Amino acid sequence: MRQFLKYVLATIVGLLLFSLVGFLLLIGMSAALSSGNKTIVKSNSVLRLNLDSPIREQSVDNPFDGIGGPFNSEGDVIGLIDIREALEKAKTDDDIKGIYLESQYPQAGWATVEEIRNALIDFKKSKKFVYAYSEVMTEKGYYLASVADKIYINPAGAIEWNGLDAELTFFKGTLDKLGIKPEVFKVGDFKSAVEPFTRENMSDPNRLQVKSFLSSINNHMVANIAMSRGLRADSLQRFADNLTIQTPGDALKRKLITNVGYQDEVEDLIRKQIGVADRKKIDYISLGKYNDAVPSEDDENSSKNRIAVIIASGDINSGKSDDNAIGSETVAEELRKARLDDKVKAIVIRVNSGGGSALASDVMQREVELARKVKPVIGSMSDYAASGGYYMLMGCTKILAQPNTITGSIGVFSLLFNTENFFKDKLGVTYDRVLTNTNADFPSLTHEMSPFQKQTLQQSTERIYRTFTGKVATGRKLPIDSVRAIASGRVWTGTQAKANGLVDELGGLEDAIKLAAKTAKLDSDDYKIKYVPRKKDFVEKLLSSMNDEEQAQFNAQLGELAPYVTYLRKLKTMEGVQARLPFEMEIR
Repeated sequence: MRQFLKYVLATIVGLLLFSLVGFLLLIGMSAALSSGNKTIVKSNSVLRLNLDSPIREQSVDNPFDGIGGPFNSEGDVIGLIDIREALEKAKTDDDIKGIYLESQYPQAGWATVEEIRNALIDFKKSKKFVYAYSEVMTEKGYYLASVADKIYINPAGAIEWNGLDAELTFFKGTLDKLGIKPEVFKVGDFKSAVEPFTRENMSDPNRLQVKSFLSSINNHMVANIAMSRGLRADSLQRFADNLTIQTPGDALKRKLITNVGYQDEVEDLIRKQIGVADRKKIDYISLGKYNDAVPSEDDENSSKNRIAVIIASGDINSGKSDDNAIGSETVAEELRKARLDDKVKAIVIRVNSGGGSALASDVMQREVELARKVKPVIGSMSDYAASGGYYMLMGCTKILAQPNTITGSIGVFSLLFNTENFFKDKLGVTYDRVLTNTNADFPSLTHEMSPFQKQTLQQSTERIYRTFTGKVATGRKLPIDSVRAIASGRVWTGTQAKANGLVDELGGLEDAIKLAAKTAKLDSDDYKIKYVPRKKDFVEKLLSSMNDEEQAQFNAQLGELAPYVTYLRKLKTMEGVQARLPFEMEIR
């Protein structure tokens, strides 16, 4: 009977595997059949740019875009690179008459929003229209919409205009209740990544730096909006202080928007603008379909020269990269391949990271240094390039950041947790040990470390900090005393970092690519851009969607507790000395 059940079980498993393989093959055949049916851009089309989804450096190709069902692309990750390329193509495309912009809740950092906004400004040089409509607008959404020719908000909607805030979560009270004692070893008065576990609020140095960079980001945003809307920056600041903008009517009266109206009214305006009869359907084309329909300049460029753009986004760890993490092994390998490839004339390394493992950061920084010896290496900072994210860029030929990039945080820390009292008092678990040598159990999580052991860990942390600051001094050609004056773990915006010598120029990814070409002495039409890692194919997308669904179920089950459990999960990856920003700081 047991043997029979074994065969039955094996048969069921085999059928399931066969079904799965068949399903994947069916997907592949569908994708292959559909690949020849490219979208055609109709004359008199309008590019519909919906930015109310997560925006990362790269998107994921989806062969089932637009067919509905479980593979529908609605809510998928949008690629900043795709947005930039689409706007660049649409600028000179006679079939595209303008842009219909939807930007209520852009899920992106401020530097990403800055790049999209600048691309929209560049698009407007074509004299084509940009009309924005939203039911509600956050500050990020309004910052994007502020460049539009017409800005509509639904009469029953709202616009958020009350300034920016940065909120940190602290776990000290939780750890105290559990009887868990954090053991902290750090260098830098401003290195505040450990504060959520040792304090119930911000330290004075941390509050000072947060206030400084938050004000810098806010002032930059307000100044740009004032310029675009023909307003005074001090008036916009006063509106935020006094909560003057409560309704769409308030925004219209103060000239933040041009119209209070419904979506059908915006579409009537678009019809009039492009010469379409009333009630006739507007030929909208989505971002994904437009990029699929119109080849990029690189596709038609026959040049053998390449500029390699290496995308590095997420927490920094050893090993392989994935969607949410920078793996030093992956990035180092890509840098090595680009260095040894004679067709690659320059390298751009695009970083969006608040840091992570100091060791992994050092591994990647070494490969940057080696590449710089044979060809230009340009660093491009996205929303974050701080601590370990800055570390890996120090050897670049030049470094560019957006004015509202978060960078710096030159400092390191080690964090361990003494769980002895937790296991003993809460669970009744105790530990005992036998040692062959005095410090054979070093470091330990199940009992208090000796003063000598703690001193050893502190010295190790200080040694890595000296290496960090020394490499900054060498890479940036700054005196070590000057580096220490701007280090200590302090966080800076791109504007502030340019002033203190941590970055060379202000600009986005496109600026970095152009600088790489110029430094390599390439003509503007004599190179192709090679992005690595490559985009995921449809099978990888399918598997990724399964992971996303698992994460969505996790968030749904835990509700408001999900972010806190995620923080604690992240502690598992923090092996060794860390070069990392303060935990999960969101600027909104």
